[in-house]
Amino acid sequence: MDQKMDFNAPHSMGTTIIGVTYNGGVVLGADSRTSTGVYVANRASDKITKLTDNVYVCRSGSAADSQVVSDYVTYFLHQHTIQLGQPATVKVAANLVRLLSYNNKNLLETGLIVGGWDKYEGGQIFGVPLGGTIVQQPFAIGGSGSSYLYGFFDQAWKEGMTKDEAEDLVKKAVSLAIARDGASGGVVRTVIINSDGVTRNFYPGDQLPLWHEELEPHNSLLDILGAPEPMNI
Repeated sequence: MDQKMDFNAPHSMGTTIIGVTYNGGVVLGADSRTSTGVYVANRASDKITKLTDNVYVCRSGSAADSQVVSDYVTYFLHQHTIQLGQPATVKVAANLVRLLSYNNKNLLETGLIVGGWDKYEGGQIFGVPLGGTIVQQPFAIGGSGSSYLYGFFDQAWKEGMTKDEAEDLVKKAVSLAIARDGASGGVVRTVIINSDGVTRNFYPGDQLPLWHEELEPHNSLLDILGAPEPMNI
């Protein structure tokens, strides 16, 4: 049976987003697939959005809803920073996200993870799922790919990880979700936030670990099937 593509369907980031604390800061990670129904509208989107110099947010759900929440929070935090004369804390940023999500819970379809570092409490991760609840956690996962990751994180996450261990965990987890979740895909982006500032990293598909029954990346279908033998005349 033919499956009709609705190109007017809302853009959705059926996605995988992750935030992890480590000894000194936080690591945020996400895949890059944005879909419209069964059509991949953008295979290299950036789902980790800057709110302030020291706070970022991972976005899942409706692309439009998550973008407008991020834009409003960025605006309010800019005003807050001017009034106070110092950067907003991670908790303030997360509570602004929570306030907008909760007050508009009947209109919004987005789940967010807020992560950042401040001089008062160091690295912090806050999950703000559908409905506007706010939960501070040592790690948070969200999006359609998160269903495949709860057991993995129970086994792999540990207290007091180094920066490299935390980023390796995030990269491995997103690649695992990409392998299992049809709505997650593309590349892996990470953002590391600590007292030294912000570092963004980009990992294309050929730099990600392969999981069960995944094919290695190839430039051509002929590489997989085997090039045909030359014809004899």
